[in-house]
Amino acid sequence: MSFIDSSAGELAPGSSAARGSSAPRLLVVGCGGIGGITAAHLFEQGHDVTAFTTNPIIADAINATGFRVRGEASPGTVRGRAVRELGPDTRPFDYVLLATQPPQVEEAARGVVAHLAPTGAMLCLQNGLCEERIARIAGPERTFGGIVAWGASMVEPGVYDRTSSGGFVLGRLDGASDPRLHELARILEAIGPTTVTDNLAGARWSKLAINCAISSLGTIGGDRLGALLRHRFVRRLALEVMTETVQVSRALGVRLEKVAGTLDLDWIALTDAERTAAGSPGLFAKHALLLAVGARYRRMRSSMLAAIERGRPPAVDFLNGEVVTRGAALGVATPINAAVREEVLAIAARQRKPSLSLLRALFDRTRGLVGAPPSSRPPAAPHEPPAAVEGPQAAADAHAAAPPRTSAAPVDDQAAGPHEPTSAVATNAQGGHEDV
Repeated sequence: MSFIDSSAGELAPGSSAARGSSAPRLLVVGCGGIGGITAAHLFEQGHDVTAFTTNPIIADAINATGFRVRGEASPGTVRGRAVRELGPDTRPFDYVLLATQPPQVEEAARGVVAHLAPTGAMLCLQNGLCEERIARIAGPERTFGGIVAWGASMVEPGVYDRTSSGGFVLGRLDGASDPRLHELARILEAIGPTTVTDNLAGARWSKLAINCAISSLGTIGGDRLGALLRHRFVRRLALEVMTETVQVSRALGVRLEKVAGTLDLDWIALTDAERTAAGSPGLFAKHALLLAVGARYRRMRSSMLAAIERGRPPAVDFLNGEVVTRGAALGVATPINAAVREEVLAIAARQRKPSLSLLRALFDRTRGLVGAPPSSRPPAAPHEPPAAVEGPQAAADAHAAAPPRTSAAPVDDQAAGPHEPTSAVATNAQGGHEDV
């Protein structure tokens, strides 16, 4: 990742330095996990911020008792207001932070773009590749990408749980330097370490590879990340999904970035030999890495699964669907991502129920698609210790094969968006959905 000198380039007309001493006006669209915690920190820091949600239950809770935040680096209860509509007399905003679920982001952007200053910018905080969609609404010069490297959930209206630490990576689709990015980075530092990259595409595709595996498999398996990644066949499916995503990104000429500076998707992608091998030091190391990720983020639960439970469309077409569509256009085979997408859509249509056995059936059914031998090993019982290897390799082999890569970023989807129905809110922390 390239870090850009904040003094580089001329001042953008919309930056606060160019405006003089006036503070930038901020609009946070969506008061789910990510949006709610972001707005809370911005209110706490005294910024000129407006929180926007069309959910009356969430708005009423925030306006009655404030943003109640707990967990990592929690600001506690922060007084602030949430609005449900923006009137014609609303002064333009310099930055609009889009914190909805991907399926709602375009509708949300269209609803507020009239309130964006001509020299302002929209910041996409979704997973997937939403910047291209928003650029068609706000314009490329007014569209930024923001990769969220921390987890959160809304456990009840106005009550938020930050489940992991981390910050943001900001950038433009064209990789250009922009003083507005550095202004936003300084603002978002109150939430977590924030950097600016000249390779947004590389950071986005690395994160996409992780989300395509973790969020989608979490939806099919119907359990939390820690429980699922204890199973060898789940880890193998995750590796296959990530490998296809990496192959598509390479065909696009994308230079992948490490996630959180440590998780190297170029390394974790399976080689041709590893895809057909029964075991190797490289496979052992990659399984060990996924075990570490599962242990660290064991509480994470797929927000796509939560969306389906609420009767809302899952974001699978923004994740695995993107890989399948772009792979087809490039002639890159993506059979595992295609199978995962179809399974998630079948669950959303109530044709199947999420379970570990459903995930196991998917694994067995797709072995032939990648030239791998069928597996007859049954899934491990919940109380059994995890099997970390695909062959009888020693732990020393894994340590030698891979550098330390255990501080990976949170890997699940975004929080509930501004168009969330009342039933969207989880009732307790254990049932809350996770985001990144």
